[in-house]
Amino acid sequence: MLGTRTLAGILSEREMIAHGMQSTLDEATDPWGVVVERVEVKDVKLPKSLQRAMAAEAEADRDARAKVVAAAGELKASKALREAADVITASPAALQLRYLQTLCTVAAEKNSTVIFPVPIDIMKSFMKKHG
Repeated sequence: MLGTRTLAGILSEREMIAHGMQSTLDEATDPWGVVVERVEVKDVKLPKSLQRAMAAEAEADRDARAKVVAAAGELKASKALREAADVITASPAALQLRYLQTLCTVAAEKNSTVIFPVPIDIMKSFMKKHG
């Protein structure tokens, strides 16, 4: 009778299973005059192979849920990046401020070398004036 149920079903429906087992036993033992007073499901032992299979299934479920949560986080992050890109596109000064903020962050990390990327069009105009 236990073999027809899931482990969760066995754990949550112990009393119902016990009553079912008792009625089955009563049908078999009544002709002999034996009365079963009580049936309890106290301890269920699982084979090691089944325990490993259940552990693997539980781990797969956790991994699947973690992937769903990670995907939802990626979606939120991509939406936030798109909104930030829209704001920066609307205001060229915002891009310059973000650039300066990044330089401040790099400088605060006490790095010995800071590289300043300069757009090529600025360099061309500078080279024409001094070249």
